Amino acid sequence: MLDGAKLMPHSTSTGTWRAWRKLLRPGDCGVALAGLAVCVVAGFGLWRGGAPDGVIVRASGQVFVDDLSRSRRLEVSGPLGVTVIEIEPGRARVASDPGPRQYCVRQGWLARAGAVAICAPNEVSLMLTGRGVDYDSLSY
Repeated sequence: MLDGAKLMPHSTSTGTWRAWRKLLRPGDCGVALAGLAVCVVAGFGLWRGGAPDGVIVRASGQVFVDDLSRSRRLEVSGPLGVTVIEIEPGRARVASDPGPRQYCVRQGWLARAGAVAICAPNEVSLMLTGRGVDYDSLSY
């Protein structure tokens, strides 16, 4: 059936790897490792939000602005009841809210500039301010 035909050897992934490995030089591995190191450093250094320096709490048309230098607990009244906000140096959170789904409480501690927790049913919002905000605007 295949009387005069030549059979070609089957190419495997290990055979392909060996062919590529012959083309690599020691400097190529160094360049690849240096590129990986630059990516890791850039990921940790450039894409993290800045440190927050203040907090803005909005509730029922009122605005409360303060810094994050000391620990305190705020009780803010809204249409459904009282929302409790805890502030510690460098972070803040909504500790309790009378809203039905508790989305703002589930967000936990906010520790990056520009982070927001919105308790929509009770008309209360918490936002951290700072120099290195991750985004330019927020719509909700």
